[in-house]
Amino acid sequence: MRQTSAWPMSHIYLALIVYASLYPFDQWRDQGIFTWEFLSAPWPKYWTGFDVTSNVLGYAPLGFLWGLSAMRMGWGRNAILLSTCAAAVVSLLMEGIQSYLPSRVPSLADFLLNVLGAWLGASLSSGMEQMGLLYRWSQFRRRWFVRDAHFALVLMAVWPLALLFPVAVPLGLGQVWERVEDALTLALDGTAFEQWIPMRSFELEPLLPGAELLCVVLGFLIPCLLGFGVIRQLGQRVVYLVVVLACGLGVSALSATLSYGPSHAWSWLGVPVVWGLVCGCILSLFFVMLSARTCWVFLLLALLVQQSVLNQSPESAYFAQTLQTWEQGRFIRFNGLVQWLGWLWPYTVLLYAISRLTDAGRDNSHEI
Repeated sequence: MRQTSAWPMSHIYLALIVYASLYPFDQWRDQGIFTWEFLSAPWPKYWTGFDVTSNVLGYAPLGFLWGLSAMRMGWGRNAILLSTCAAAVVSLLMEGIQSYLPSRVPSLADFLLNVLGAWLGASLSSGMEQMGLLYRWSQFRRRWFVRDAHFALVLMAVWPLALLFPVAVPLGLGQVWERVEDALTLALDGTAFEQWIPMRSFELEPLLPGAELLCVVLGFLIPCLLGFGVIRQLGQRVVYLVVVLACGLGVSALSATLSYGPSHAWSWLGVPVVWGLVCGCILSLFFVMLSARTCWVFLLLALLVQQSVLNQSPESAYFAQTLQTWEQGRFIRFNGLVQWLGWLWPYTVLLYAISRLTDAGRDNSHEI
């Protein structure tokens, strides 16, 4: 099997599908209906364009990623059938489990649309293979990235998606410790384990402009250093730096647009943020000349410092009101997907950086 980023990405996307399908994960109970009764239920009388589109497009990436993985495993022409059948099993299980959630309604139409989406995605991957696009991507990847960069590529691809969820500090992913502490306190309240919860010796204070600037600088450096650790040449690193800057600006503006409206797309771009991006670009130009191992070391340090500073400040009340638009409005399921990406991305990168530094047997002969 050839190494491919599609396989780990399919695991991430599968987890997101499970989350979206079973949200909100509460009030589980047997409703007195057979698990697979929806397969023989009457066809729905009403359709909406959103339902059709979301069910088809929701499974298309899964079929696409599994199709790519199947072709890399050598399944050839059977890749479409295998990927579609695997996605059909996932959809069937999700619809069946929804029969135990009062807030969800299993549907044969949803199942068939999911299968259609997976088939379209798998067919697209097969078409790209026949057109030679996947071969060109493989050639590009060999020229630009070191041999074992597949998981780093996944993290690099997920970073813009994680930025879609509104954050209190631009590029400040991973501010979750306060929520974890509140969740543990609520879950263990009145139990014998309540005393085990560590108590803070200080109150959380809002970030000063200097601390916010530092978080923006590190928030920009982290994806840059992640890429520098697996990109081969100096010129390629500079191009990647420009791409990171464009993605950071564009996706943050899109997130602000979804949260506040088009007129506020750039309202987040205050003085500390602008200077943070400028300083981040200057520092990144310095790091493009350093070795990959040095970049991994500084990536680890940047993550530790940023998470320490970010999680010593509370979410502002104004920011909490903004999240209600996502958590209670039309973004309720989309919120869950990108929220978990934003929370977990920096800690996944942290573990990956540690693994790169502790694996002394890696071949770095092609790295700067």
